[in-house]
Amino acid sequence: MHVMKGRKMMMLFRTSGLNFRRKRRKMKLSTAKSAAAWAVEILIVLLVAFVLVYCAGMRVTMVGNSMESTVSDGSQILVNRFIYNVKSPKSGDVIVFLPNGNEKSHYYVKRVIGVPGDKVQIKSGLLYVNGELYDTEDTDTIKNAGVAEEEITVGEDEYFVLGDNRNSSEDSRYANIGNIKKEYIKGKAWFVVRPFKKMGRIR
Repeated sequence: MHVMKGRKMMMLFRTSGLNFRRKRRKMKLSTAKSAAAWAVEILIVLLVAFVLVYCAGMRVTMVGNSMESTVSDGSQILVNRFIYNVKSPKSGDVIVFLPNGNEKSHYYVKRVIGVPGDKVQIKSGLLYVNGELYDTEDTDTIKNAGVAEEEITVGEDEYFVLGDNRNSSEDSRYANIGNIKKEYIKGKAWFVVRPFKKMGRIR
């Protein structure tokens, strides 16, 4: 009897020991999975942070009133630097660029009017693109047509830009600016962060 009891106790001890080891292995596997999931989450957060910084981390200050009333002088603007890596600027986009790629210049903010292949002309103070009146809303008559007095054909990888405040803007109408090459475009102006009362997306 004593021998049988001893054997049962030994078997119980061994079984308990095996269960303990199994539990410990399960705990190790669970801990490893948690650590792996945590590492993946950190990588995702870092990736998202990088994308946000790259896409919208560039901040520029609006100089002058050429984009009134869309963007005011002194406004702080976030620039999407990624978007034009996957697609080209389109008519109506507000872009940020350096005139003629001049790194010493302040950033210019203007609206794209003509894209490659478009024909742009200003006649009798009115803006035409491909023979059709561009401005459908009430706007001031353009006093200075500049080089756009004669029809301009926008070249490959070039963009014709104007300020929204047409009569107070240095833009593609002027020979020293001209059409903007895509390589000089830094990104799309998409959000005003300051002043707070003007905060919002740029349209």
